[in-house]
Amino acid sequence: MTSTPPRPTPRVVIAEDEALIRMDLAEMLAEAGYDVVAQAADGEQAIALTSQHRPDLVVMDVKMPKLDGIAAASQIARARLAPVVMLTAFSQRELVERAREAGAMAYLVKPFTAADLVPAIEMARSRFAEIRLLESEVDDLTEQLATRKAVERAKSILQEALSVSEPEAFRWIQKTAMDVRTSMREVAEAVIEHGPSLRG
Repeated sequence: MTSTPPRPTPRVVIAEDEALIRMDLAEMLAEAGYDVVAQAADGEQAIALTSQHRPDLVVMDVKMPKLDGIAAASQIARARLAPVVMLTAFSQRELVERAREAGAMAYLVKPFTAADLVPAIEMARSRFAEIRLLESEVDDLTEQLATRKAVERAKSILQEALSVSEPEAFRWIQKTAMDVRTSMREVAEAVIEHGPSLRG
């Protein structure tokens, strides 16, 4: 019987200007099974370290010197270097929106525990993988955006209709597209129009 190879430990870059919080975060991540490969104290350093290490994830504070976390997250997201989880002590709506627009994949309000952090990390990694997959399917930027919007809407419909998680809804779209040999956008649009009844 062949044993499955161990899954590689996800590598993380931490960007947080307060040294104590940075240490706590590194400890929390290590205990949860992540490998902290670098730590940054400002936004510029965060971008440089992310480019250098190409981690599986960046955990970044919103308020940071030199370049704030949202601006840094925007550059990291634009270059598709890694998914970003934003941390903030402020639960302001406007910051959440700015972080989302910048390309942050998940958002956590301090103080948080490992029980909050791990699901946010896994959600961010799953969404990032989805985006990369969709982008590899479509070259044109306008098409990519339309595909992503359709897939996001279809995922919500499937989550509601089939009582599945977001990653499961994405896999459903992906598998259906492969089964019927069509694009994920076409499957997503069919779900939006007809619901999940296109597979018997």
